[in-house]
Amino acid sequence: MHLSRVGISKLCFLLSLVFCAFLLLLIPGLQPPRRQGDLPQPLPQGKTGWVQGGSVNQQPLKPNVLQLIRAAAPGPDTEGGLDMKEWPVGLLQTVDKRSERAEVLGRNLSAYDPDKRDSSAYSSSSSRQDLPVKEPLKQGDIFIAVKTTRKYHKSRLDLLFQTWISRAKKETFIFTDGEDKELREKAGNQMINTNCSAAHTRQALCCKMSVEYDKFIESGKKWFCHVDDDNYVNLASLMRLLSSYSHTQDVYLGRPSLDHPIEAAERVKSDGSISVKFWFATGGAGFCISRGLALKMSPWASLGNFISTAEKIRLPDDCTIGYIIEALLEVKMIHSRLFHSHLENLQRLPIDTVLSQVTLSYGGFESHRNVVSVGGAFSLVEDPSRFKTVHCLLYSDTNWCSSKRRP
Repeated sequence: MHLSRVGISKLCFLLSLVFCAFLLLLIPGLQPPRRQGDLPQPLPQGKTGWVQGGSVNQQPLKPNVLQLIRAAAPGPDTEGGLDMKEWPVGLLQTVDKRSERAEVLGRNLSAYDPDKRDSSAYSSSSSRQDLPVKEPLKQGDIFIAVKTTRKYHKSRLDLLFQTWISRAKKETFIFTDGEDKELREKAGNQMINTNCSAAHTRQALCCKMSVEYDKFIESGKKWFCHVDDDNYVNLASLMRLLSSYSHTQDVYLGRPSLDHPIEAAERVKSDGSISVKFWFATGGAGFCISRGLALKMSPWASLGNFISTAEKIRLPDDCTIGYIIEALLEVKMIHSRLFHSHLENLQRLPIDTVLSQVTLSYGGFESHRNVVSVGGAFSLVEDPSRFKTVHCLLYSDTNWCSSKRRP
């Protein structure tokens, strides 16, 4: 009798296990299907897009990956290049996956351009320029920082002083790494010798950006705009764009060189065990930051803190700006197609929109010329960058422009 009770107990126990297992199998099937909003989401990135007529176009720019690689690798225009070991993992993976595709499409400058001459993305009728003025601006409200290095004082800066800087001498500050008597005579106290290294390394670039930031805060001006020494700044377009925002609000304007946010280890708020994703505006196309936002960056950017922040996340200067603004302050970058760098195919920029852009650039002369396709009184030999041609179309009253007018 005792044995039969034990047997019955064991049988009941086994039956209960089978029943529980059966229930576990049924539970997932009884749940309603997950909606898209219920699925695990990446870190909050907010809405980003391109400025077009006040609306946001959600199609970002895809870069020419080969150009990105060449820009970072040592070459005739760099002194050592950016060490690829310092690139964030996400960026390296993107380059690895897409470089083969870029090679297949071709090695010329038009090989990997997604814009396909879509002039609506660049024309003044579809840009921020048609929006009502939110804050009247004077040119003196803008602080324009030009980053350069001593070896380009003659070959690059002379062209800028002859063209757009001649119209914005009081607003333009030259940040370089070596003293130059001739440049000092042209720029006066607005030539800033940062005493940073002349090498094209992450540390040297961040050193210059740190000085740029501090000088802007010291100036008391409303807007900080950074450009490189191979950029043409269309002052009228810049004024129209910035006047449609308020300098007291959080505004970060620029153009990314990638079609996705980059990912980096979070070493400021964490120990680096987690990663963070964020957009950044490439310094090669130029970017602008409102004073209200710049002041909020102070804990991580002022008085040398920018350099220490960059060292923690191991990123270059423009990436560090994006990290501070998007990852730390949680302010989203406003993507604008009005900014241009030599990393994109400038020949694809529609001719009828060239004069409405905020910045232009140039690169790769001779067989791989990468300049805007705009005609004028100057030949390609006389004006290989096309900056003189653009300047004369914008400012026909310039003395040396009138002497080149065709009968």
